[in-house]
Amino acid sequence: MEKFLVSTIIFALTLSSCTAAPQATTTASGSPATDPAPEISPPPLGRETFLPAEPPPFGAEREFTTDFSKHSVPYSEILSGGPPKDGIPAIDAPMFQSTSEADEWLVDREPVVFVQVGEDARAYPIQILMWHEIVNDTVGGEPLMVSFCPLCNTAIAFKRTFNGQVLDFGTTGRLRYSNLIMYDRQAETWWQQATGDAIAGEHTGAQLEFYPASMISWADFKTQYPDGKVLSRETGYARNYGSNPYFGYDDINQTPFLYDGSTPDQLPPMARVLTVDLNGEATAYPYDVLSEAKVINDKVGKLEVVILWAEGTASALDTSNIADGRDVGAAAAYSRVLDDMTLNFEFKDGKIFDLQTGSEWNILGQAVAGELQGKQLPLVVSINHFWFSWAAFKPETKIYQP
Repeated sequence: MEKFLVSTIIFALTLSSCTAAPQATTTASGSPATDPAPEISPPPLGRETFLPAEPPPFGAEREFTTDFSKHSVPYSEILSGGPPKDGIPAIDAPMFQSTSEADEWLVDREPVVFVQVGEDARAYPIQILMWHEIVNDTVGGEPLMVSFCPLCNTAIAFKRTFNGQVLDFGTTGRLRYSNLIMYDRQAETWWQQATGDAIAGEHTGAQLEFYPASMISWADFKTQYPDGKVLSRETGYARNYGSNPYFGYDDINQTPFLYDGSTPDQLPPMARVLTVDLNGEATAYPYDVLSEAKVINDKVGKLEVVILWAEGTASALDTSNIADGRDVGAAAAYSRVLDDMTLNFEFKDGKIFDLQTGSEWNILGQAVAGELQGKQLPLVVSINHFWFSWAAFKPETKIYQP
C-alpha cells in the first residue's frame, strides 16, 4: 500500500503543476469493414429518491454552480480524490491517428478501449485515459463520452445526448466508493461513472445511456481494424503517457484507495470481474474463472450471452510502465443469438468455435473462418470492475460459478 500511496501523491502533484496547451481539432479518416451492432443496453438502474438537504462536499460550492439541494446519495459518501475540478483534464477535441502511426508508440499487449458505431471503429489507449479519464467524442455521428476510472478499472462509454441536448463532461475531483464522479458542463450535475446515475444537481435521478465498449489489446484492435482510428497523444497537455502513476494498485492483496465501504467476501476486493447487467439481473464473471474457461455460455436477464476471454492484454495498473504489466487477458460479452439461431461456443485447440456450424470466432465476437465467416455477434454492455467497486453499487449481483 505504501508504494501505491507514494505514487498517488506524485500523480496529484504532477497534475497540479502541469499546464495545458490549446486543444487540438478533431480529425476523421478510415473505417472498418464490420459492424458490431451494439444495440443491446442494460435497463436503467433502480432510481433513488431525493435525500434531505445537507451541506455539499467540502469546497464544492466554490468550484461548481451545481444545485446541491438536489441529491440522491449522502454527501458523506463523497470524498476528495486530491485534484480539484478539472484537475484531471478531460479531452474535449480529440485528435486521431492511423493504426500505422499509433503502432510507433503503442505496444501490442497494451490495453485500449474499443468503441464502434457503424463502420467507425476507434481505439482509446489506456495510457492516455489514465491521465484524462474522460474523452468527449463523436463516433460515427453519435456523440459519445469514453471514460476510465483507474481506481476501479472501469472503462465505460455513454451516449452524450441527454434530453435532446449534447452534454460535455469533466472530472469533479471527487470519488464515491473510490469511483470517479463526473459532471456535465451544461448544468454541472454530478454523475457516477460506474452506474451513469446523476447523484447531485439538476438532473438527479436520471441516468446516462450506456454504449458498448470493451477493453482489449492493441494487437487485437489493429489486426481486425487496420483502418481504424486511434486517439492521439497530441492532446494539448503535457503528460507522461505510457507510465502508470498507480503502479502496484491492482495487487490482489491491495486495499482499495479512499474506499470506506464493505465488500462481500465471495471474492477478494481487488479481484477482476467482467460484469453484465440486463433486465434487472446482474452477473459478475471473475477473471480467474474466465482465464480457465476461455468461453462461458450463459443467460442474463433472459438474454442468451457468451463471455469470451483471450490472453495477451497487459494490466495497466501493475508496473510503472503500462506495457510491462502482467498479462491479465481481455474479456467481452456478446449475444449468442445470431440470425434467429442461438449459438453455443467452446474453446478447443486454442481457438473458439460454435457448435452449430463449427465456425471459428475471435475475442471481438467476429467469425474469422467457417460457414459464418464475416458475421458479428451483437455486443452486450459489459464492464470491467474490481470486485469491491461492482459490489458497492450492485451488492445483489450473482457471481458466476462454473
